Amino acid sequence: MNTHDFIEAAFREDVGSGDYSTMASIPEDAMGRAVLKVKEQGIIAGLQLAEAIFRFLEPSAVVVFNKKDGDRVAVGEIAFEVAARVHTILKTERLVLNCMQRMSGIATLTGKYVDAVKGYPARILDTRKTTPLFRAYEKEAVRIGGGFNLRMGLYDMVMLKDNHIDFCGGIEQAIVKTNAYLAANGLDLKIEVETRNIDDVKKVLAVGNVHRIMLDNYTPEDLEEAVNLVGNRYETEASGGITLHNIVSYARTGVDYISVGAITNRAVSMDLSLKAQVI
Repeated sequence: MNTHDFIEAAFREDVGSGDYSTMASIPEDAMGRAVLKVKEQGIIAGLQLAEAIFRFLEPSAVVVFNKKDGDRVAVGEIAFEVAARVHTILKTERLVLNCMQRMSGIATLTGKYVDAVKGYPARILDTRKTTPLFRAYEKEAVRIGGGFNLRMGLYDMVMLKDNHIDFCGGIEQAIVKTNAYLAANGLDLKIEVETRNIDDVKKVLAVGNVHRIMLDNYTPEDLEEAVNLVGNRYETEASGGITLHNIVSYARTGVDYISVGAITNRAVSMDLSLKAQVI
């Protein structure tokens, strides 16, 4: 879903047949200003989307930014000022805040994980644990916070997880069948395989023809053994049970990537408000 379609659908859900509170109390031609106030420190995200939302209803709306996506902000700061019809400001207020608060919360939490592994080669990845139809913006927030996107969906990368492997009859069969399918259909997709123990890693290495090996729910000690076993042959990714409290013990193993579903499905929205600026 592109940005235009997303905004259109969001307004259809929220405004419906009309914003009667505004229509009943404010003249249609009234002009106004509002500012976005930061009420919680963190990493701001979603500013460009906010501008697109305002201009969807009023292309001539003027948005003046004091911050840019990815900036660290403090309580009391003003992220932007918007000048537009009052009807536009009031009709867009909740959609702008919902999107920005969610994206800023994700960017802020991602930033904490990124900061925690500074000095190590590991890069922080997101997952598909996202809000339906808002995935593109949540993954954008991950990038704004300093993280990386693993894949956008089921279509842009092959990930052979435990259920694929079990239904297929084993790691070896899953890898061989996948490579044959991709070749037969002219698909140039990277293949990642999930492993649950060192024996699984050895099976993957014996078959080859993958791009990345996921090391799922390993202890730091087992992860280090697996990373050393793989060497430079394939990328490695740690996942499962990794938190801010233990992530350094995983990062110091030399693993290439650490995927953390929590940066999207556990992030708490940042407190922001859009306030009328009385002239």
